[in-house]
Amino acid sequence: MEITVQWIRTSWTKQSRGGEAATRRNAAAVGFTVPHTPPSVAHVVRMHERDGFDPYDSQEDLRKVDVQLREADGRLRVLPRVQPLFAVPPRPRRPPAVRLAPGQWVRWQLNYRFSSAAGIRGWTYWLDTFNIAYGPVSGDVFLSTPTVFIDERGPLR
Repeated sequence: MEITVQWIRTSWTKQSRGGEAATRRNAAAVGFTVPHTPPSVAHVVRMHERDGFDPYDSQEDLRKVDVQLREADGRLRVLPRVQPLFAVPPRPRRPPAVRLAPGQWVRWQLNYRFSSAAGIRGWTYWLDTFNIAYGPVSGDVFLSTPTVFIDERGPLR
């Protein structure tokens, strides 16, 4: 069965934690039209503060995307990996994996805060959005309302 994966990573620094820059960041899209890709390839979109949160898209081997995908009993099991382990916010209890039936899709969001190892540079923030559909879908599927939405975002301070 077809699996369509879109991975969006939005990254910023403390300069976009408030004001006009935060407004631009918060207005960044969480779903895009998916280009035609081979089955083993994910549509990857990156948006950075330094580029004014303009989207830059590429394609990535599905094995490099931080999400576990398993087909069993006519359903797709989806569970994003949380990496790296030292990232904030802590996630002591994660939601269980989602099992999608054909024709369904999930939007799963996780956020992170990082500092440099020596603490010399400021904080860096990420928001990862995984849009994953099971079965044949149109290219604009991720512009609609997801069947399942998992919001695993935590406080970043």
